[in-house]
Amino acid sequence: MECTPRFKLRSMNTSNIRKLVRASATYDLLVTAPFATPWTFAIAHGHLSALNEALGGPPLPAFGTIHMLFACLLGSIVLVWSWLRLRDPQPQFATYDGTARLMFSSWFAWTLAGGGMPLVWLFIVPEFAFGVAQWYAVPPLFRRGSGRREDQLGDVAGARNVR
Repeated sequence: MECTPRFKLRSMNTSNIRKLVRASATYDLLVTAPFATPWTFAIAHGHLSALNEALGGPPLPAFGTIHMLFACLLGSIVLVWSWLRLRDPQPQFATYDGTARLMFSSWFAWTLAGGGMPLVWLFIVPEFAFGVAQWYAVPPLFRRGSGRREDQLGDVAGARNVR
């Protein structure tokens, strides 16, 4: 018995992929901007802790200097990545961003499994949704075959004359 798929996933057109890349970048910019400096993160941490309590969880643990360092490093990197995608929303960025979002979603799920952090739901839902949407928009590199770049990106390559 031969097994054939009932439907075929198709890539989105280039214009819609660019809109999706910009939308995910805008979301990242808004959500992670408070994580970029120790001063803004201190304020955000207080608000996030209060929100977690309002959702039925405990207050967030206090952050020491090393915790602040890693939070700010993450915030800074995501801000730069967001700015790049806003200024130049290349369709192939959807694959990379989608991969990162699916990885982030798994870490959020790990945190949820630890319990007591209902706040995490506010992050995992959009992360996972953007991850799936971007992977649907542009098939990941390993699903494209090993042909020339133009063949791998399909109609996406038409957006930029890349050689």
